[in-house]
Amino acid sequence: MIKEVNDKNFDEEIGNSDNIVVVDFWAPWCGPCKMLSPVIEELAKEMGKEVKFAKVNVDESPMISSKYRIASIPTVMVFNKETVKETMVGFRPKADIKKIIQRNL
Repeated sequence: MIKEVNDKNFDEEIGNSDNIVVVDFWAPWCGPCKMLSPVIEELAKEMGKEVKFAKVNVDESPMISSKYRIASIPTVMVFNKETVKETMVGFRPKADIKKIIQRNL
């Protein structure tokens, strides 16, 4: 399951998680974001017991997007509590994203 998070609930959802959290920063008009979305969904199905997955619509959450300096989308960040452990910008194949997630488990 992928949790939709925004400016209001980001800190609560990400900072209070016991697991690492993979956050996909996206927008509905972004072509590469649309390509990445099914990849993130597959990873959430495969790894959802070990890892929490979340999505942030950058158009609807300008404060959190600014806080983490999201300049290009899609951007995928791996968090442990409130600390960013990894950042990936642009579309990446599933295997690349999975390897980065596993490195942070």
